[in-house]
Amino acid sequence: MTSLSTIAASIAHSHGNGRSDMHVDAVRDFLAQMITPITDSEPVDLLATLGRVVAGDVISPVSVPPHDNSAMDGFAFDGAQLRAGEPLLLRCVATALAGHACSGIVAPGECVRIMTGAVMPQGLDTVVPIELTSTSDDGRIQIPADAVRAGANRRRKGEDLMQGGIALADGELVTPAALGLLASLGLCKINVRRRLRLAYFSTGDEILKPGEPPCEGAVYDSNRYTLFGLLTRLGIEVIDLGTVRDEPTLIEATFREAASRADAIITSGGVSGGDADHTKAMMQRLGDVAFWRIAMRPGRPMAVGWLNRDTAIGGQRCLLFGLPGNPVAAMVTFLAFVRPALRQMMGCTRAEPPRLRAVCTETLRKRPGRTEFQRGIVSRAADGMLVVRTTGNQGSGMLSSMVHGNGLIVLGHDQASMQPGDTVEVMMFEGVI
Repeated sequence: MTSLSTIAASIAHSHGNGRSDMHVDAVRDFLAQMITPITDSEPVDLLATLGRVVAGDVISPVSVPPHDNSAMDGFAFDGAQLRAGEPLLLRCVATALAGHACSGIVAPGECVRIMTGAVMPQGLDTVVPIELTSTSDDGRIQIPADAVRAGANRRRKGEDLMQGGIALADGELVTPAALGLLASLGLCKINVRRRLRLAYFSTGDEILKPGEPPCEGAVYDSNRYTLFGLLTRLGIEVIDLGTVRDEPTLIEATFREAASRADAIITSGGVSGGDADHTKAMMQRLGDVAFWRIAMRPGRPMAVGWLNRDTAIGGQRCLLFGLPGNPVAAMVTFLAFVRPALRQMMGCTRAEPPRLRAVCTETLRKRPGRTEFQRGIVSRAADGMLVVRTTGNQGSGMLSSMVHGNGLIVLGHDQASMQPGDTVEVMMFEGVI
């Protein structure tokens, strides 16, 4: 079997414009090809399906709405009685309430007072809003000339969804709207894919846990907490394995534990050219891992591959992502590559949120040959146009910039510096981080 390193080298050669760095698009394509969605599923209660991925098409057991009904409060009548340019006088003979059928035949010249959602009485197909009508001297309901057309304000049976139709397709994400749709079908349990299990940990002797006293040369571990938030937003079952010192036996034991418990692993730190070799060496020893330099900023170093797993615990390989240690670089790499890959692994077919286009208000310095993700703040100008500016210092350790910004300004591989007034793409954070 061809190793991932060999495949990665081939991709880098064909997409790197003569350089060893891999093109961002090549990384995405490679990940899309190596991911296999999980297929295990389980039935869960309706309220527990929010954020889960549907397993198999959900077929509607009923039509929605289940009958023709009124779209508003008003008077229901046979629209065939309408004549262009002429008012219509009708005698109200009954009232139709939501949840209560109105029996009997309504004769020509008659109408029924009807409430929103009430079943349309037999033979009636039109509703005039109550506020458009008046009452004549003899007590009849008067509809002004040309106030409504025949068939107006009637919801037809099954116009939202017909019985036997697909309510949610396999791979759909259950959103709040989808949750309501499923409830409208009377369903109380839905078959969904099981949650993806992901183990993560940080490596490095310089990493402190929150609560520990400061130490010269050491930094507090932020990556585990941002990763927890990012993974939780995805609806993934997270397994936090803490911080691991740069000792081969500890690193090996943590990798083996992670592979035994999870479908995928994320580490932060230990993958750049200047890092200690323990983490990289252990990745290579325990599986097939490619170490990439990606033509992007921030987030150039990244490792992707498989760790071997004991066949006795089900399956032979566990997906591995090694992210850079700098906080912003780790988040950007996650958003650009890991998040789409994990969604694919979850079996989710819902498209990523589309990028916005905004006019930059300042010079964005960039050289061609790499993709840049600059932290930005999108707002709306007085003329209604979306505009964007950077958060300032774009250092890969400036985690506060990810807090103050509301999106990433994406400057493509071949783009050069952008000037005020130029239009740029923005990957918004809302709903993601």
